[in-house]
Amino acid sequence: MTPIALLRPALAALCLALPLAGAAQESTIRKNLGERVPALSQIDEISKTAMPGLFEVRVGTDVLYTDAEGNFLLHGNLLDTRNGRNLTEERMDKLLAVDFKTLNLKHAITMVRGNGKRKLAVFEDPNCGYCKRFEKDLQKIDNVTVHLFLIPILGEDSVTKSRQIWCAADKAKSWNDWMLRDVAPKGNAICNTEALTVNLDFATRHRITGTPTLIFEDGSRVPGAIGAAQVEERLAKR
Repeated sequence: MTPIALLRPALAALCLALPLAGAAQESTIRKNLGERVPALSQIDEISKTAMPGLFEVRVGTDVLYTDAEGNFLLHGNLLDTRNGRNLTEERMDKLLAVDFKTLNLKHAITMVRGNGKRKLAVFEDPNCGYCKRFEKDLQKIDNVTVHLFLIPILGEDSVTKSRQIWCAADKAKSWNDWMLRDVAPKGNAICNTEALTVNLDFATRHRITGTPTLIFEDGSRVPGAIGAAQVEERLAKR
């Protein structure tokens, strides 16, 4: 019998033991963290990170880090200094990505500029100062279709303005008049405003907590106002 043939049983046993060891390790982490940190009683996923001995603990879209025994818990960014990468940020981008096809466009105000080939979804509140600044920059972007989802999150007046804009005969004009020219929306907002409720529910599910929030066709998103040049750069990559 050759030396390799003699080693085969041991190698097979090792291959079987490795997944079991991983499962046992995960079980230990779940047990210890669940007992010691009640908020971590329901962990969605545990996985190894690029750093030896460090494990990612995912609860929904929250990411924490721990050791193999669950004795220590870290909350922060894991940086790959050798390659200049923020591994936590990259992971969060994937977790928070939104499938563009899941956006219900009938609940959006759609505005087409130029050929409209490029697409962008934006979640905004009419009383958001950053949104007004963003809208002014957005006017510099051509050949794009913008799907605006109203999410009134800044108080009762935001709800009123959102309803007035949504119920306007020309929704896009009412929005642009207010955001670009400070012409307040008018009217008694008598129409079906279920879209606003649906938009808020969608925002809650996808942790869209601030405005503006931009979502690009590949599912990537940007929380906060960015300039026209940055929007162009991202649209060009799609």
